[in-house]
Amino acid sequence: MKLFVGLGNPGAKYAQNRHNIGFMALDRIADDHGFSPWKGKFQAALSEGRLGSEKVILLKPETFMNLSGQSVGEAMRFFKLDSTDITVFHDELDLVPGKCRVKHGGGHAGHNGLRSIHQHIGPQYDRVRLGIGHPGNKNAVSGYVLRDFPKADANWLDDLLRGISDGVVQLAQGDTGKFMNAVALRVAPPRSSKSPAPKAQTPPPANDAQPAAPDDRSKLQQLMDKFK
Repeated sequence: MKLFVGLGNPGAKYAQNRHNIGFMALDRIADDHGFSPWKGKFQAALSEGRLGSEKVILLKPETFMNLSGQSVGEAMRFFKLDSTDITVFHDELDLVPGKCRVKHGGGHAGHNGLRSIHQHIGPQYDRVRLGIGHPGNKNAVSGYVLRDFPKADANWLDDLLRGISDGVVQLAQGDTGKFMNAVALRVAPPRSSKSPAPKAQTPPPANDAQPAAPDDRSKLQQLMDKFK
């Protein structure tokens, strides 16, 4: 069994915030893969289903971001899981918007949701880091992550979430390479080999030749000049 955790803040006020991209990823997985309706348990919203041969629990803590670890620790103990059975989907300031990276263990890099999870289960869990970009000033981070994604981000955000859903079976089975390939095919699809080649440009006419000067001589003068 695997436990997939999405990080975010509960309630309609926060639903479209950059900080809630972890919730968005789990919602897409649940919708696309026929998971059970969400129900309240472990101070969280919980949904159950299968990804390939693997039973998977989806968990969206409703304790607010800074206390996410309470919910995660409670669920881990109830299902008798190890921390290495847990994968956390979260926003990542240090990745450009639309980038996705998988990380095994490590620090929390100041992310309050990860910090809380560290406190309750330790650092040995997997993360799917979802790039939202950085506002450029550390003092602006709080306001930035708690603002909604702008309309201009809708296309890359949809591609990223679809890519995660496409590859999530491989992620559950531990094949992070195939998972990342599935994401890449959505966010950076290869160009078609059947695309028409650019048309050759016709070179402009050469400008070396100078136009002949008009001949103002009379026909008689032209004839006389021939015999000079």
